[in-house]
Amino acid sequence: MSYMDNWHKSSYSGPGDGNECVEIATSTTHVAVRDSKAPARATLTFPPEAFGHFLEGVKSDAGR
Repeated sequence: MSYMDNWHKSSYSGPGDGNECVEIATSTTHVAVRDSKAPARATLTFPPEAFGHFLEGVKSDAGR
């Protein structure tokens, strides 16, 4: 199974949020991110280590 068959929406996405958030799919070599409102559009793809750094940056910016 490729990551393209393995999309998961954030548990924070719910009816109150209009089900609009990012979706993530993983494989052994990549992590892919897409907009749940426009899944056919562009997808960001990261090697797993780079995705970890991306998340660290997002979390540190969230506190500002």
